Amino acid sequence: MPKKIIKIFDTTLRDGEQSPGAAMNVDQKIQIARQLAKLKVDVIEAGFPISSIGDFEAVKKIAEQLRDVTVAGLARTIEGDIDRVGEAIRGRDNGRVHIFIATSDIHLKYKLKMDRDEVLQTAVKAVKHARKYTDDVEFSAEDATRSDWDFLCKITEEVVKAGAATVNIPDTVGYTVPQEYSELIEYLFNKVPNIDKTVISVHCHNDLGLAVANSLSAVLKGAGQVECTVNGIGERAGNAAMEEIVMALKTRPAFFNADTTIVTHEIYKASRLVSKITGMAVQPNKAIVGDNAFAHESGVHQDGYLKERSTYEILKPEEIGIPKSKLILGKLSGRHAFKERLMELGYFPVDAELDKAFERFKSLSNQKRHIFDEDLEALVAEGVGGTCDVFCLSSLYISGGTEQKPVARIKITINGSELETQCDGDGPVDAVYRAVGELTKTKSALNKFEIKSITGGTDALGEVFVTLEEDDRVVRGSASDPDIIVASAKAYINALNKLEDKKRNIKKGI
Repeated sequence: MPKKIIKIFDTTLRDGEQSPGAAMNVDQKIQIARQLAKLKVDVIEAGFPISSIGDFEAVKKIAEQLRDVTVAGLARTIEGDIDRVGEAIRGRDNGRVHIFIATSDIHLKYKLKMDRDEVLQTAVKAVKHARKYTDDVEFSAEDATRSDWDFLCKITEEVVKAGAATVNIPDTVGYTVPQEYSELIEYLFNKVPNIDKTVISVHCHNDLGLAVANSLSAVLKGAGQVECTVNGIGERAGNAAMEEIVMALKTRPAFFNADTTIVTHEIYKASRLVSKITGMAVQPNKAIVGDNAFAHESGVHQDGYLKERSTYEILKPEEIGIPKSKLILGKLSGRHAFKERLMELGYFPVDAELDKAFERFKSLSNQKRHIFDEDLEALVAEGVGGTCDVFCLSSLYISGGTEQKPVARIKITINGSELETQCDGDGPVDAVYRAVGELTKTKSALNKFEIKSITGGTDALGEVFVTLEEDDRVVRGSASDPDIIVASAKAYINALNKLEDKKRNIKKGI
């Protein structure tokens, strides 16, 4: 029997963006969408157009620029929502309208205040309205796994009659387990008479750590599309990780008898790009793309690996694009080689961005003898699709040591005006953050501070991630520099600029 090809519906730019602090602007979404296109995902869900101008522009521009991939926009079963998606994909033959309404009794009673018949009629009406814009309409039964199974069958049958080419059965709150979920998918295939007229999709959340397992159990029962995100980012505990779904199918072909068309050697670049842009570090033990995914510590394991790789490795790092040789450029490297390497890493800067990135590269190459891929990613990510830059670090001087309380003297440009102050602190980072706070008059709370070395050696770039919260707005900032105190200051200022972006782009209350 030939392998079934499973469609990959990537929602990094929509559900992934719902990770606290992971908001992306339009340029950053386009940057990631280009890498998703290189991965050859089947569908890119680029946003929720009614929710903000930014999301509308993201869906519109990505649909315009990427013609070989389907681009979807999310909508409630409200005509205004659907019309907004229709407007974003107008004139394109690669657009999809993705409609959702909840089907579980708990959502009907407390959120929608509707009965089942009202939900059924609303769903059918919405699908028919969306078909005015495109033949490619997807319907999602929100909270499907806590819905009555027979009602789920009924609404699936009716939306397919109305023209839904894809029907999604989401585990919205990460409640189900693999056996139960596979039985639900099997039940639908046995009970819905016109199910052969649509593609059954699955969209699993990771609240119990089962998103990938649940998705794969559904594939075994006939699901033809999996909705997922790069690095598994998403609402609450996240979504099914795209790289884990793809590599599970690729690694166990005889068991699943299914595969995808994903270009797997682009996975690692996509993971790094999403991490850099969202400011969400990938945990070291993360499957497939974590730093430890191909590391062998135990002597027994090392011995076995050296004798025969397959004794302790089921995947080859080169299959997902982990470079064999990381040493690439140095201080004598030119602009052309620099640009080519950036494109290989998944970055496509316009000329102005390239000029700034090359300038930073030259500065860095005077500080470090060897420039690694990770160094390039760090310095370019700071400049590509950046935020509004209300605040810019002009200069920083630190004094301290065992005999002196740390003192930070800092200059920051705020909307074009340079301000200066000096503060002491319990440590150099504390002194810097007090000084930044004094100049920017921020009311934000520092919820998290992480620091790590990007590469090895005493001259390695230090990478800092911070999470700030202000008035229920949560953002993540990141930055890198050979001086970890400077990196800390830049990361803090990067997060403050993201807060300013959020204040300017307030989403509607949906």
